[in-house]
Amino acid sequence: MALINCEFFSDSLELNIGMQVILPQATATHAHHREGVSLEPPHPTLYLLHGLGDDHTGWCRQSSIERYVANKNLAVVMPSVHRSFYTDMKNGHDYWTFITQELPGLCRKFFPLSDKREDNFVAGLSMGGYGAFKWAMSHPEMFCAAASLSGAVDRTQRMATSDKMTQEFANVFGASDQYLGSDNDLLHLATRLAEGSKPAPALYQCCGTADFVYPENLTFRDHLQGLGLPLDYHEHPGEEHEWSYWDRMIQDVLEWLPLRADAGGTAGSITPAD
Repeated sequence: MALINCEFFSDSLELNIGMQVILPQATATHAHHREGVSLEPPHPTLYLLHGLGDDHTGWCRQSSIERYVANKNLAVVMPSVHRSFYTDMKNGHDYWTFITQELPGLCRKFFPLSDKREDNFVAGLSMGGYGAFKWAMSHPEMFCAAASLSGAVDRTQRMATSDKMTQEFANVFGASDQYLGSDNDLLHLATRLAEGSKPAPALYQCCGTADFVYPENLTFRDHLQGLGLPLDYHEHPGEEHEWSYWDRMIQDVLEWLPLRADAGGTAGSITPAD
């Protein structure tokens, strides 16, 4: 595998920003190379999103994601969005425009990545789980599958509290009445997706029962199941909001992704793993 640290200028943010990219590398002696797995470009791509307190280095620093994808024809793009909640902020920069409109095109100019829907996936943890579902449900034509690990999937519950996050959420989303029913509201996006004509991406959701975001994950699960959207839901007793859990669960996500048959997956099928 090749791990690339990439710093570049974003026109939509008007600042320099970073990302890490894992690219498949065909070598005759690589310990993880598996016979029969093609590493020819363009590569299927997983956009892997970080949480509130991390940046584009978080997944490589805290998990073994590079090792987990070593025997797959899968590129992994890990961009930085600071504490933006993958949103065009009310008081801040246009990170939603950056992530959804600018980033994919730049990545495909920089690296040999596939632009086919069936080859593109998005996943993330905590704030990144919110971002992954927001991106996939807003643009179902771009992704065939999306995964949320301990995702912050219903901000209405946190926005109703009076704590240090209240002002930060206001800077990101505006007032709570501006969030509800908007394009930042995942429950609203799910309803719109279910009522629309575009094929819905497959969705994977997991959370620990001891996690502070567990209640909102239940709300989101029940909402999607009521809508009949394709959701593989997994909860794990006693697990909290921590990297040891996410490091394990990203392995399940990688097995669940519908990778092409020549990438070591099973084409056209999603088999979740508990």
